[in-house]
Amino acid sequence: MNAVLLAVFIMLILSLFRINVVIALVIGAFVGGIAGGLDVPTTITTFTDGLGGNATVALSYALLGGFAVAISKTGLPDAMVDLALKIVGKDGDSKRKAYSKVLIVLIILAISIASQNVIPVHIAFIPILIPPLLKVFNELQIDRRLIAVVITFGLTAPYILLPVGFGEIFQGILQRNMADSGLAVSQGDIPIAMLIPVGGMVIGLLVGVFISYRKPKNYKTIEVESQMSNEKVYTKKSIFFALIAVLVSLSVQLYLTQSYDVDGMIFGALAGIAVIYVSGSMKLNQADELLTGGMKMMAFIGFVMITAAGFANVLRATGDVESLVETSAGLINGNQSLAALMMLIVGLLITMGIGSSFSTIPIIATIFVPLSLELGFSPMATIAIVGTAAALGDAGSPASDSTLGPTSGLNVDGQHNHIWDTCVPTFLHYNVPLILFGWLAAIIL
Repeated sequence: MNAVLLAVFIMLILSLFRINVVIALVIGAFVGGIAGGLDVPTTITTFTDGLGGNATVALSYALLGGFAVAISKTGLPDAMVDLALKIVGKDGDSKRKAYSKVLIVLIILAISIASQNVIPVHIAFIPILIPPLLKVFNELQIDRRLIAVVITFGLTAPYILLPVGFGEIFQGILQRNMADSGLAVSQGDIPIAMLIPVGGMVIGLLVGVFISYRKPKNYKTIEVESQMSNEKVYTKKSIFFALIAVLVSLSVQLYLTQSYDVDGMIFGALAGIAVIYVSGSMKLNQADELLTGGMKMMAFIGFVMITAAGFANVLRATGDVESLVETSAGLINGNQSLAALMMLIVGLLITMGIGSSFSTIPIIATIFVPLSLELGFSPMATIAIVGTAAALGDAGSPASDSTLGPTSGLNVDGQHNHIWDTCVPTFLHYNVPLILFGWLAAIIL
């Protein structure tokens, strides 16, 4: 059996049986490496050599967790919760609660989308915004799977479609790798080609919000004993400095990213923490304990991302990624319709294992672009195939920050399971429509 298929299958099965995702990735990588012809020492060495691939991302998320706790000491999250509770009201009026539910879902959707382009902080907003709102969700009896679906849409659909922020990075990688593989395309054509696949995600979002998870669901309101502020004390001054800290953090991140083309999340988080220090909202004698606690909030994501890098390194070393693609190409026999479907499924399998659509593009473009040209697909159809194949799996993968992020916020009280409440719902509502509409785009473009 192909090592990639076996490794991904084992990782997913173990995850579905509630085995910790980090353990599932390690076991999957080991079995995949052995099945792919690597001996035990080589498999282990290859895995450990790959761990550094996402180390920068892991440190960034840890510091952003610390920044989130620092922000909580200003009282900004408490102020947001109080405002939300005023909107919800205490009178139990069902119509008012329905309007409040719609408003909160729309606000979370807007913030999630903005995190990819307008203010490109990716998942950094989640530990700041979501945990304080859990009481509001409970009051409104909102199914947290609905919130997971909404956030994941905001984290993925914008970069696939819009050529700004993370979308500019994704589409730039797509354009360069397609050119390197023999097909030069304009970056301006990419959003047009991806419009139909993203349309499928919009339908998935609507199904999730208005059909799948529209019914009320009850959760226990648990006071989380954590690093978050337990005292609801905030002033105009503390809120002012909280907003200044957020702006400074974003400004530093954007400046470093745009001016020097480096990841500015680490120093952006440090700048924001420094502002909180200066404001006096966080005392020096509290800082170590609070920031350490904040880092723990995001530590799980960091460990999964690091482990996923090792997992991906082993799969590449086996050579079975190329073998999987070439075997799929051999089954096509000139059938365009079947070819498009096979390429999308292969992209799904690779991204589900690696957890990053950005990292999937270089792997599949080298084979998919020549194959698409040989089969007579138009440049626009080829963009749709490669772009959709890469994006598939980002939603739904246990190792993707697009699913890890929502879980980190929704599960602070232990009532939201990463696999069954985030990964499975997002897989069904986004990957299935992406395959169908990506295939449709390949056929009609």
